Amino acid sequence: MEDAVKRSHFSELVRYSRPMMTAAGTFTIIIMLVGVMGNLLTIVALLRHSKIRTVAAAFIARYFFSSLCISDLLFCFLVLPFSASQFFHGTWIHGETLCKMIPTLRYGSIGVSLLSVAAISINRYILIAWPHLYQKIYTKTKVAIYIALIWVFVYGLMIPTLLGKWGEFGMDEKLGTCSINPDKNGNSPKVALFVTGFALPSVVIVICYSSIYWVVRNSHKRLAQHTTNGGKFKRSEMKITKMVLVIFKCFVFCYLPITIVKVYDSEVKHPPLHVLGYLAIYLSSCVNPVVYVTMNKQYRTAYLETLRCHYNSSLDSQQTPGNTPTKTHGMSVAYQKNNVVKHPSDV
Repeated sequence: MEDAVKRSHFSELVRYSRPMMTAAGTFTIIIMLVGVMGNLLTIVALLRHSKIRTVAAAFIARYFFSSLCISDLLFCFLVLPFSASQFFHGTWIHGETLCKMIPTLRYGSIGVSLLSVAAISINRYILIAWPHLYQKIYTKTKVAIYIALIWVFVYGLMIPTLLGKWGEFGMDEKLGTCSINPDKNGNSPKVALFVTGFALPSVVIVICYSSIYWVVRNSHKRLAQHTTNGGKFKRSEMKITKMVLVIFKCFVFCYLPITIVKVYDSEVKHPPLHVLGYLAIYLSSCVNPVVYVTMNKQYRTAYLETLRCHYNSSLDSQQTPGNTPTKTHGMSVAYQKNNVVKHPSDV
């Protein structure tokens, strides 16, 4: 009788919807495999092919995008295998310690990913709207510090929960998954994590892209009158800016369902909706490489060269000795300064 009382909604869902849970587990494994291969391929391409690190991607692609991919890679490699196992078994079978560590990694990876996208959006805005400040704000050392701060902040925020001082990691008896539960005093960090890890980054991203749209709209006529090289640079910058915007839209699409479900079904009266919400989150971990491939020709070429084990070949042959990343980057900032913020009224 006691076991029946303690049976979770997740267990009940397994009893009556075994085909659905098997399909969810299979889908999770597919996402895991695609995510591991896609993010690992992206990291190798970013590190080995200098062409996709020049001009617009000099700091962004190599550092912020790498941080984003590493976070997604850890999520796919360390979190998703346990998620698939729970779908197949219908319960958590990996012990209490992992029941604390896996949700820590899950929340941490999600937070790092969203804050990284927000950081990239801020970078895009400064590059386009305040190019005269760009080289001061984004040096190699400073970007490394920014990324380190993101990781330290996100995982540092969860230390009190790991210690049981502000909520606690463990089994959520309602759904039957390892998550964050209220502590002995009834406190939980879920609201704070939602605000700092999702709501705040989303607001920052929306503000940045609204501002970018306004700057570009006001300077569009002037930009069209400049040289071919300047036009090519501007198109390159805007392509990457649009790519980051698509990445954000994918994040919203993947995270919004579980957010809505958690708010309107806190008592877990409809477990299938929670399962679908989790699958959407898992999907977000492998969507970025797909965006890179479909929206950027240089990434497609770099992926192909990496798969063929050709490094810095056709990609680098397009560079001339006088067109090094540093010089090109300096030209790009000067171009932005002359064409986007030449008149204060335009900004």
